Amino acid sequence: MGALHTLIENHYHTPGLLEDITKRLEAQEIDMDNVYRGHIAGVDEFHVRGAEVSRELANEASLLGSTVLDVGCGLGGPSRMLAAEYCCRVTGIDLSHEYIRTAKGLSELVGLQDQTEYHQSNALDLPFEKGAFDVVWTQHVQMNIRNKSKFYSEIERVLRSRGWFIYYDILSTDSGNVNYPVPWANDATVSFLGTGTKMNNLLERLGFERILTNDQTKKGIHFLKGLFEKLKVNGPPLLGLNVLMGSSTKEKLVNILRGLEEEKIVLQSGIYKKVA
Repeated sequence: MGALHTLIENHYHTPGLLEDITKRLEAQEIDMDNVYRGHIAGVDEFHVRGAEVSRELANEASLLGSTVLDVGCGLGGPSRMLAAEYCCRVTGIDLSHEYIRTAKGLSELVGLQDQTEYHQSNALDLPFEKGAFDVVWTQHVQMNIRNKSKFYSEIERVLRSRGWFIYYDILSTDSGNVNYPVPWANDATVSFLGTGTKMNNLLERLGFERILTNDQTKKGIHFLKGLFEKLKVNGPPLLGLNVLMGSSTKEKLVNILRGLEEEKIVLQSGIYKKVA
């Protein structure tokens, strides 16, 4: 567990990330005393379709004023959206120390530090009491988690009775292996894609009721193709996911698109309710 933990954290480690983002904002002549969430939107949502899909997920459930745990929060973009637009109190956890440090700094930069908090933590051992949250939210996380049963049982534990579990994930179709590298893994060592059927069965055994699931694959393909068209015209953005993925950004995104088109992976979102 320790070795795998280290491999995953190292995969996402980008030294000096907060400082790099700050420099890129300054290079755009943005007033650092008046930074808004829109200024950092290109980098702070590390999943296919970014802020657009986060807002879609939030609109599908009644989240106003909820206490939310974002498991695998990354740089905190979704948590800040939930705090600013839905008056939620959001706690984010992530395995990456650098992501957590950056999430804290970005929340302070946009004035949302009082509604968000972040902790470096393992999703298999959440440092919270039973029933502590109204909502647990996770996007593009389970791909790096081998022990799915422990992952979802921890989510069930910290979620209150009748609370919502909301996810947006990349899932396997069991029809072949993806081509590496991809954003969550440079090779198969830290990639543990699950299927939608297995996830649903596991959640139901844990006492969740499925409210809805949505196949987001076509929207994801459309988004990625549009992104490549923009890159052809404009080149890489000053502040985009290239900040996180570096020189391999295009190759990783091409491999996701290929996997979606070849039906080796799917994008899926869903809402479950904890019954008990």
